[in-house]
Amino acid sequence: MNYLTGFHAIEERIRSGRAEGPLLVAKAGPRAREIMNLANQHKVRIDRVGTHDLDRIAPDHRGIALTIEDSGKSPEITVGDFIAGLEETSDALVVILDEITDPHNFGAILRSCDQFGVDLVITRNRRTAKHAEIIARTSAGAVSWVPAAEVANLPRAVEDLKEAGFWIYGADMAGEPVFKKDLRGRIAIILGGEGSGISRLLREACDGLIAVPSKGKIDSLNVSVAAGILFYETTRQRK
Repeated sequence: MNYLTGFHAIEERIRSGRAEGPLLVAKAGPRAREIMNLANQHKVRIDRVGTHDLDRIAPDHRGIALTIEDSGKSPEITVGDFIAGLEETSDALVVILDEITDPHNFGAILRSCDQFGVDLVITRNRRTAKHAEIIARTSAGAVSWVPAAEVANLPRAVEDLKEAGFWIYGADMAGEPVFKKDLRGRIAIILGGEGSGISRLLREACDGLIAVPSKGKIDSLNVSVAAGILFYETTRQRK
């Protein structure tokens, strides 16, 4: 059994309709009461428990915790089902995370994905961030909304996207400034792991590399910060 303890994470999970419950409440402060009202609206069971009980099962709690049966991941879909569901002329933005292992970065990227309307996030089903509670908190609950697909083979997923008319761009310091690239239509952006960057096979599959121009004296932006800028530019061009 898993537990969400961040206020935003609990609220968004309940709003998404995927909250199994029960909602465990030890201290009913103002924020906890708001969440309890939300739980009642969505018919999520509420159980009163002792503080020591929550300390034992969810040490990071703030007087409240939501019981979830899964690992707290994003709503799942297969890459094939996603492609099949696209209208023939529709634009789409897909984000591919190549071994993003820091759960804080993972969560922050998901938050940006939600804000900028990313249609699908694809990750490898091994060697990626797995800390559900940290991801849920850092994403401010966006993990409950952003569609995601886990695959065994990222290069194969990229080929499937290409066959469906997607252009594939890798985020890399050596790339072309992002504002010079046409990011309208069907686009997939690959974000590489912290320190290691994009793996060789995925880099070779890219149609081009894009970068956030900077004048700083350190190596690069944090991957989650760069992600937000790249997503913003893509949205700006489409507006």
